[in-house]
Parts: sequence; C-alpha cells; structure tokens
Amino acid sequence: MLAPLFFSLASRSFQRQIAYRAAALAGFFTNFFFGMLRAALLAALYNARPEMAGISLAGAVTFTGLTQAMIGVQSLFSWYEVMNSVYSGAVAGDLLKPMGYFRFWLAQDAGRALAQFFLRGLPMMLFYAIFFRITVPQTFGQWMAFVLSLGLAWLLCFAWRFWINLAGFWTPNALGLVRLGFILLYFFSGFLMPLRFFPDWFVQLSAFTPFPYMVNTVVEIYLGVLQGPQLLQALAQQAFWAVVMIGICQLTLSAGVRRLVILGG
Repeated sequence: MLAPLFFSLASRSFQRQIAYRAAALAGFFTNFFFGMLRAALLAALYNARPEMAGISLAGAVTFTGLTQAMIGVQSLFSWYEVMNSVYSGAVAGDLLKPMGYFRFWLAQDAGRALAQFFLRGLPMMLFYAIFFRITVPQTFGQWMAFVLSLGLAWLLCFAWRFWINLAGFWTPNALGLVRLGFILLYFFSGFLMPLRFFPDWFVQLSAFTPFPYMVNTVVEIYLGVLQGPQLLQALAQQAFWAVVMIGICQLTLSAGVRRLVILGG
C-alpha cells in the first residue's frame, strides 16, 4: 500500500521540478560556468603533468564536471525543507499522513533528484564532453557500479540533509547549524578537490565520516580508480553509512516529535 503512495509523491515532486525549466536552465549554466573555472584551476595545478595521485588530467577535468552535475541531484548547496516545515507548523499535518515522516520526505526528494538529473546533471556531462576531453566508464560493470553508487550516495546525502534539518525541533533558528552541516559536507566529501590530493591524515580523518561516500566514492568509481575488491568495499561502506544515518535520523526524529508534543505543538 505504501509503495504506490511513495511513487505518487515522487512523481508529483518530479512534475513540480520540471515545471520550473527556466530556473533549472539558469542553474545549469551557472554550474557549468563555475565548472569551467574549476577545470582551469586543476589544469594549472597539473602543470603539464600527465597524472597526479592516480588521476589523469582528463580524469581531473571529468571530476569537476561530475561534481558540478551532482550539485542539483544531491542538493549539495542547500536544503531546508524539513526545517521550514517545522517552523511553519506544516510538520503537524505531515506527521498525520499515512506514511512515515522520513519516507514522506524521501519520496519527495527522490522526485526532485530525478528531475535534477535530467534537467542539470545529464546535460552537464554532455556539455563537458563537447568542450573538454573527459573520461567515461569503459565497461558495463563499471557503469552499473556507478549507477548503484550514485543511488547510495543520494540516499546517504538525503539522510544527512534530513538529520541536520531536524535541529529545527530544538532551536527557533537552526539555519546556522544547517549551513554548518553543508560546510562540513563540502570539505570532507571530496567535492572541492579529489580527496587523493589531500594529505594522508586528512583522507584518514574523512574516512571516519559519511561524507566521502556522498561524492568522492561516486567519482572514483566513475573514473575507474576503484576496481575489484576496492570497488566492492566502497559500495559496502556506502550502504553501511546509509543504514547508520537512516537509523540516526529515525532516533533523532522520535526525540524531536516527543519534544514537539511536550511543547504543545
């Protein structure tokens, strides 16, 4: 019974997203412009060297395109929907819906992410293929691993965004805390720069957080840097962190709802 409801919510969210095609187009060209700047900076960093830390110059340029393409899909820059629903009081009605609060927002974000994939993600990679020399997965298995990794990364990233938004249950203005959560994501996920370019201590520190599995793992699988046992381990780590974060979300949500009821919300 819940599956049709989930897909119905996702479908409506998808339709809402594609209704604003002009905004999506503006966002796409903005992302592409900054992607070109990032590609130019990385090209300068390589300084005619064919490879750095196991990533070729073409791979580094591809990294900028792929991470720019993931901005809309993963909503890496901002997402305040749950926080706003708490402050507007809409959370009271949402909690009464015949679907868990987490799944309710998960369905809507699935539709949003799918729309952003077609409106901004896929066109970004097509434009990069036109203007730059990029790399692409060479085998069907690598493509399948990439698609699976991207799905797990979206689920994990959503769980993180949902969790930091739950701060709205405890403070009258959680905007600063939510933004801090996004800043942590930028630095530790490998969005700004491939994690392989950072010192070993930073890479090891990042590995103890869920952030690399939201971006860096997807990129390395796409570029073919991770193969064989390393690839399977990376997918398992993504799945592990997704389960952990979903569990943390459920526990935090339960505490937040109890607080909402206690305060007479």
